[in-house]
Amino acid sequence: MRVLLVNMPWSPIDLPSLALGILRRSVDERTSGHAEVLHANLEFTDWITRRTAFTGEDYQFYALSSYFMGCGDWVFSSALYDDPQWRAKEFSTAMRGKLGAERLQMSHELHRVVPEFVQEIAGRIVAAGPDVVGFTSTFQQNTAALAAAKYVKRLAPHIKTVMGGANCDAEQGAAAHRNFDFLDFVVRGEGEAAFPQLLTALDEGTELSAVPGLCHRQADGTSTANPMSTSPLPPATILPPDYNGYFERLAASVASNWVEPKLVVEGARGCWWGEKHHCTFCGLNGSFMQFRSKSPETFLDEIMDMARRHRVLDMYLVDNILDMGYLTTVLPRIIDSGYDLRMHIEIKANMRRPQLRTLAEAGMIYVQPGIESLNSRVLDLMDKGVSGCQNVRMLRDGAETGLSVCWNYLHGFPGETAADYEPVIAQIPALEHLNPPVDRSARIAIERFSPYFNRPELGFTGLRPEVHYRFTYDLPESELLDLAYVFEAPERGITEPTVTALNEALGAWKKYHADARLTHADLGDRIVLVSRRRAFDWGAMELTEPLETAAFRLLDQPHAPAALTRKLAARLPAHTVDEAAVHALLQRWVTLGLVFTDGGQYVHLAPAAVNEDLLRLDYMRHTHAAPAPQQQPDDAARAVAHV
Repeated sequence: MRVLLVNMPWSPIDLPSLALGILRRSVDERTSGHAEVLHANLEFTDWITRRTAFTGEDYQFYALSSYFMGCGDWVFSSALYDDPQWRAKEFSTAMRGKLGAERLQMSHELHRVVPEFVQEIAGRIVAAGPDVVGFTSTFQQNTAALAAAKYVKRLAPHIKTVMGGANCDAEQGAAAHRNFDFLDFVVRGEGEAAFPQLLTALDEGTELSAVPGLCHRQADGTSTANPMSTSPLPPATILPPDYNGYFERLAASVASNWVEPKLVVEGARGCWWGEKHHCTFCGLNGSFMQFRSKSPETFLDEIMDMARRHRVLDMYLVDNILDMGYLTTVLPRIIDSGYDLRMHIEIKANMRRPQLRTLAEAGMIYVQPGIESLNSRVLDLMDKGVSGCQNVRMLRDGAETGLSVCWNYLHGFPGETAADYEPVIAQIPALEHLNPPVDRSARIAIERFSPYFNRPELGFTGLRPEVHYRFTYDLPESELLDLAYVFEAPERGITEPTVTALNEALGAWKKYHADARLTHADLGDRIVLVSRRRAFDWGAMELTEPLETAAFRLLDQPHAPAALTRKLAARLPAHTVDEAAVHALLQRWVTLGLVFTDGGQYVHLAPAAVNEDLLRLDYMRHTHAAPAPQQQPDDAARAVAHV
């Protein structure tokens, strides 16, 4: 059986598809068939640049930046519905005030011409002579994949069409199958088990009802959805991906001038924190939150094998959260290997400096700790399990250990108030030397599978699919409710005056970060601080009093005044230490921008002087070279792992 796996736009062009890499290997190893991958996202890049002034920044916009506006999916809706003007007026109306004139014009132009591309790519698929063609769909890949499947079925009705991926999980996959009859099958859940079973059943003519999660059709055309598996795949059964062909195709593409390719690697699935405390806004992991990680030996072997095979050292780890056990198993062996790996990984924001140093030494220099806020009460509303001071400590220790910290600021949580934000806003000028968020604060989106979606008692009721689904698909809202991943809801939390003040402060943070500095050097008998921040008029300071030096060292970790007073008294038995004096010192240090305070705790803001300047150069180099990865869709790159 010949299988062709297709990766349509807007899959990231700097990453091979993890989903299709795994499926390719699973077909070759677990069936009698053979699979190839068509990198149609790269084919599209070359096709469109021959016709328009399309750039890498444009691809990034439609692939990631416009996700919550749905621009990328709307572009290909013209092909899905065979209408170059499909709901063009509705799109323009919805985008008024959101898109500039040039972006709006480009969106309409792409919308007009992409049916020709889909026709061409469908012709190539059919000419390859597959028995089965499989489409992966994640984030803004849905309409492109659906359109290609429709055109393939129109040209060659005998070819079996299959779709899977994050956009096909649970109700979404069932809705796609029953509403688009050119899809013969939809695979829901982890595809490396179900897809080979489907192929074997087709090859042998056996019953399809045993394939977990599969959507298929009865003899009368009725859509039937098999029950999904009740347990996730054990980590030992998760295959490494086969990326053969991707790097060669990228090298021949105009996209090679835009991006530096990265390997996508996977050590774990699920989230160990989410199993205990599901962050209220997070819809990642879909049907399976259970955390599973590969054995250290397996994971290390996969990393080293892919680096050697493809001669690529940049890696994107799609794990939703780092397996903490890897800190003492996998990472030390990477350090000893001598490979100069450069990796991006998601971590918990309460990791300590020695752990961060291990990450940096192993090459995991781009970390995404899921900070989201600097206020403890708002973080409690998210069920994040960290405090505002711990998040600031992460930013400080990231600077000190040479890590680039990628994070987002979010607002709009039920129960938050302006009083939660005002103290943070007032202190943001003191933070300008630390990594700012990737963008200004965004109001949270309600995502399928999140507690906010599943539990209306948390504050969101009357959910509707986001407006872009309504101008993209020709479906009733009752079907869109099952197809959609993002939902609109009444705004909760802070109102526009507070949002404006927050974003003005965050905007200034990003603007002035490159020139801001605060460091400390601990010389034993004194601590020397150097500052260059626009809001503070002092440039250098020495702490020489025993109370001051001891307090500063203790504030390496967050402390409440009472606890700080007790520890100071124990360390300085010859001195009289009272809480009023400690509180006065802390308030003076807040005024000087030396410490951050939130939720009754304080933590100092000054990284050790060793690495900050080098990190600043590295941060600026990568910031100007390419857009920083974003957490929502933290991550289209991460979500390609859903198969």
